[in-house]
Amino acid sequence: MHSFDGATERVAALCFEYATDRLRMDPVPLDHPRSLAELTDAVGETISAEGHDPERVIAWFRDVLAPACISADSPAFLSFIPVAPTKASQFFDVVVSSSAICGSDWLEGAGAIYAENQALRWISDLAGMPAGAGGVFVSGGSAGNLSALVAARAAVAERRERPARWRVALADQAHSSLVNTLRIMDVDALTVPTGIDDRLTGAALRAALDTDPDSDSVFAVVATAGTTNTGTIDDLAGVVDVAHDRGLWVHVDGAYGLAGLAAPSIRDQFAGIEAADSFVVDPHKWLFAPFDCAALVYRDPETARHAHSQIAPYLDSMRATEEWNPADYAYHLTRRARGLPFWFSLAVHGTDAYREAVETTLTIARDAARRIDAAPHLELLGEPDLTVVLWRRSGWTHEQYYEWSNSMLRDQRAFVMPTTWHGETTLRAVYLNPTTTGAVTDDIIASLA
Repeated sequence: MHSFDGATERVAALCFEYATDRLRMDPVPLDHPRSLAELTDAVGETISAEGHDPERVIAWFRDVLAPACISADSPAFLSFIPVAPTKASQFFDVVVSSSAICGSDWLEGAGAIYAENQALRWISDLAGMPAGAGGVFVSGGSAGNLSALVAARAAVAERRERPARWRVALADQAHSSLVNTLRIMDVDALTVPTGIDDRLTGAALRAALDTDPDSDSVFAVVATAGTTNTGTIDDLAGVVDVAHDRGLWVHVDGAYGLAGLAAPSIRDQFAGIEAADSFVVDPHKWLFAPFDCAALVYRDPETARHAHSQIAPYLDSMRATEEWNPADYAYHLTRRARGLPFWFSLAVHGTDAYREAVETTLTIARDAARRIDAAPHLELLGEPDLTVVLWRRSGWTHEQYYEWSNSMLRDQRAFVMPTTWHGETTLRAVYLNPTTTGAVTDDIIASLA
């Protein structure tokens, strides 16, 4: 089972053939989910005491299971947050998996961590962070937000008396993962209202803190650089100023939007990020890496190391050197070197190509907004700050939006899910794939007529 024999050779050939064929697809098909009953009828039980011929197993996956998953890298995938990994990053993900690298500590993964840290350095430089900034690649924004706020609480607790209940200030538009994070940490929220533009401002934060009778219980503020629903960027500079005046940690959830730092045309919208204490950005969203890859960056990594380092006799060897141990900068211990596919793609294609690709998607989104705005039966709900486009179809009910969305996926034309904006059902498309053409948007517009 573990030796590279003839049977393994067959498995390798089958897997590499599938991977190559999948990455040759142009365009990538959307595909669609199937019911449990349908999958059971088509495949049945796959696990047995004796095992199965690998050709049969790969056929289950190729012909039934994979097509029952929506392809997030399809140019017609415009819901949630799409993914558009480079071919280089996807192929190198195979290399990472085959290398059996534990990326927890320098002792076991020095070379991988060295490469990952160069990719983190590029992101830190885009944000204007100091030379000493650093962090770690985690699984996603949820893991990054949780780890950052654990570090924030530990840092503030060293200089402040513990309150009855710790709290975090965040906007009413903050990502759902942050609500979950506070529940996991057993921490309460000070919810700061936003206006019609869904944007957290320094003025709103100051008013919330000034009028709150228990503001001393707040240890951190979370701002968002690109909300998932609308792509709105908070007033980062104003939030940082207010928070730091009160000795509060500022974390920026930029899981989707902070990739826009790579685009000179919108860099000024992120003013203030350079003064944040921590931030997260997911390369698997808008920096063309495969799942799962999120960069968590700290202004002062030592505060995070103090909060997250694990001590045990069997870990003593990890502490034998002063080199970088990624396990010290988030809640995890065991960790795959998930930043390597992103590093490989960045090293192969160069940062200029990344800048051009991000700018391209911004242009695609702006063009889509213009096309939608010009359609007499549609109403654009504001110019996109980033690549999220929201609009309404005149006269439609909640049910009609969902009927239309289901039919578009069923017909393999586009995957566009409705959302809720200020209590109203609307349509939302996110343009993150540089290969998405205007024809996709035109087809959506025509179908809505």
